Amino acid sequence: MTPEEFRRAGHELIDWIADHRTRVPDLPVAAQVRPGEVSAALPRTAPEHPEPFADVLADLDRVVVPGVTQTQSPGFYGWFPSNASLASVLGDIASGGVGALGITWQSAPALTEVEQVVTDWLRDLCGLSTQWRGAIQDTASTGCLVAMLAARERASGGSEHGGGLQALEAPLVVYTSPEAHSSVAKAALLAGFGADNLRYVEVDPVTRAMDPGALRQAMADDVAVGRVPAMVVAAVGTTGTTAMDPVPEIVAVAREHGAWVHVDAAMAGSAMLLPEMRHLFAGVDDADSLAWNPHKWMGTILDTSLLYVRDVDHLVSVMSTTPSYLCASTDAEVVQYKDWGIPLGRRFRALKLWFHLRLDGVEAIRERLRRDLDNARWLAAQVEAEPGWRVLAPVPLQTVCVVHEPPGLTGDALDAHTLAWVDAVNAGGRAYLGASRLDGRWMVRVSVGAEATERPDVAALWDLLRTTTARLAADGGATGRPGTVMS
Repeated sequence: MTPEEFRRAGHELIDWIADHRTRVPDLPVAAQVRPGEVSAALPRTAPEHPEPFADVLADLDRVVVPGVTQTQSPGFYGWFPSNASLASVLGDIASGGVGALGITWQSAPALTEVEQVVTDWLRDLCGLSTQWRGAIQDTASTGCLVAMLAARERASGGSEHGGGLQALEAPLVVYTSPEAHSSVAKAALLAGFGADNLRYVEVDPVTRAMDPGALRQAMADDVAVGRVPAMVVAAVGTTGTTAMDPVPEIVAVAREHGAWVHVDAAMAGSAMLLPEMRHLFAGVDDADSLAWNPHKWMGTILDTSLLYVRDVDHLVSVMSTTPSYLCASTDAEVVQYKDWGIPLGRRFRALKLWFHLRLDGVEAIRERLRRDLDNARWLAAQVEAEPGWRVLAPVPLQTVCVVHEPPGLTGDALDAHTLAWVDAVNAGGRAYLGASRLDGRWMVRVSVGAEATERPDVAALWDLLRTTTARLAADGGATGRPGTVMS
């Protein structure tokens, strides 16, 4: 493809994207395909010769769009907000168009320095200490793994440069909440701690936040049998209920044992942009690392996750490799992001943030976050006031955990009813919700925060929930499974 051919195709693609975003509110929210349906619609072999660009766009409409859950829809309330602001989409296009080779500062000085600037911008916008230094990772899952490797090496005295964990006399232990994201357990396994050395600390039964007293006891129990507390992962905005672990108390307990504290604020971190919400993040500045995802609620397109650390020298000592072919005379003067994470190469992800912040402006982002918080509180109030409905957890942010309890339904029968009405809502195409377990029983999470979602959309969802549950109750109930998609 020549630059001129690219120009023509690019204009057509931009028009397609703009038209697609315009019609997203009219599309079914859930993907409308069965397993294998997308692959069956594609040729078994790659084309030997160029195809018309119009055919490619036609297949986007015919094959791809029906196989995508429309997270940009005003009816999307599943999992977490996964916004992709069009301003950041332009940054993503620019990143690909520039085609920078991001391996060292020398390979793309602008890539490194724009990333330094935008991570500092967001640190300051969130009211964090200037001690923090940031880098863009792909996801908070990778950020957690990087932090866990740094914690492992601090607790083991740099074991990677010797015999590794196998040479240690005492096992290293990681502590987290049972409400924390599954990536914490995955990182503990990949970092070599092992499942036997991962502790799930009790939570407060009302707030769902980690109990610092239980953490202190768990650490003391491990020390008593010769284990070494190495790391605590505090969930600030847990996956299920957005509970906020008490970071100041967790840091105080961890410091008694020299354990690293990582704060996982993947979804909730966007709320730090709001001065009135920063009380929820008290104590974060005293942690060792912090991860949050602009590619969730804030709205920068995937994959744009921030990992901040306070001791960059330690991180570099853990992650650095310096092959001769990458050495340069300027190494001592510059940041080398290859030594701040796992991959050597990196995309020019900072352009997504740079475009987003410059073209939309921070105040517009703040106002949207405030809108979502207000809409979530409104919905929680409606649920609480409605007979037969219940809000199951506090609503510190934008996620409302609900259950519908028809008279006489309990236990497994109530679970079946919950899963049935979630399936029915999702199959209808007007909205998408997620089901999750809380205290061993199914509940529904309404995650308010799609960029296009306004109060009338939330009101329409509430009407839909009531009419769907009433219809199922009148029909005698049904069984279902979370996430079922019907075409």
